[in-house]
Amino acid sequence: MQQVTGKSTTTHINLQLLAEAKSLLTNTDWTIAEIASSLGFEYASYFNNFFKKQAGVTPMAFRKSL
Repeated sequence: MQQVTGKSTTTHINLQLLAEAKSLLTNTDWTIAEIASSLGFEYASYFNNFFKKQAGVTPMAFRKSL
């Protein structure tokens, strides 16, 4: 895949996870823990770290900025 798109498989997966996380944060009133669980994260703290690394802000900060 990297030869075709210039991005690794991991990058594509992370971008898709981030897009889904943003959609859930925007369109639901689920807690951060519920969103984390629905996306396959065992712990909400792992999701928080993933989201902050990918988006530059925490999930709660993203939701508050809407």
